[in-house]
Amino acid sequence: MPASQLTAFVAALLLGTGIPAPYQGLENCPLTSATMKDPTNLQVGCVQSVTNGGSITIGTTTVEFEDPITVQFGVYWPAGAPVRDLPDGSQTNVYSTVPAAGGKTLVAKPLEVTLPGIANLIPGVTSVYAQVELAGPITEFIPLATGTDTPVFVLPIKLRLRNALFGTKCYIGSDRSPIRFSPTTGTTSPPPPNQPATGDPGTLTIENDPNGYETLAVGFTGATLLDNAYAVPRANGCGLIPGTLDPLINLAFGLPSAAGHNAVVFSGNDTAFALSPSLDDLTKALNAS
Repeated sequence: MPASQLTAFVAALLLGTGIPAPYQGLENCPLTSATMKDPTNLQVGCVQSVTNGGSITIGTTTVEFEDPITVQFGVYWPAGAPVRDLPDGSQTNVYSTVPAAGGKTLVAKPLEVTLPGIANLIPGVTSVYAQVELAGPITEFIPLATGTDTPVFVLPIKLRLRNALFGTKCYIGSDRSPIRFSPTTGTTSPPPPNQPATGDPGTLTIENDPNGYETLAVGFTGATLLDNAYAVPRANGCGLIPGTLDPLINLAFGLPSAAGHNAVVFSGNDTAFALSPSLDDLTKALNAS
């Protein structure tokens, strides 16, 4: 969506909402990065997305998200003005991302995973702690895809498995072969045996900057994003001698697990998004809030 169309879209929405969407949680935005400072950028912004529930399924193993997962980053709409066609025939901006300051792009506590077929008597020995880590940059951020079947972003991750016998470099997925989530708030189209599933766009709120800057504060609250069409690669580097326990991990979790056998749900998702045509304006707006 061109900048002029985006402004018109936002203006129309503002007529129908008086609910504020503050800049809360955007303090790790990489405002000083060289990429954000590029004067050819058409728009820049900051994002924080907090998921308060949900789960990840690999084959027959499902683990619930018991603690919040936070994803935060800067965004820019480059001079090439990339757009994506939406199912209703409209177009919307596709933003590139910049990692958050201090390595805080993805913040999540480890997930305890019970080993299939083994009673969990000693956590960390008869179970595994899986740490979700980034396996590359977040791409294809399309915030106005919320409410359609188009994925809102692409999130490449790897799972670091921690166990007394697994060593320090045991992973499912890697930077070269990540697990690639493409979650949508609409309806998925997975290969079988998974069936289509539908998310929830939650509530959209938009507020003009209270201090008169051109920055817009956009909020999405109570959303559910899901993806059940991704594949999961084999384990790698597992064992006190790296690689020796890879076959055991692959057997236990059924890896590799083809697309159609896995799913991720991000529920209770709250996202704050500040957007401006100018980095100077965005910085002043955030500092004044």
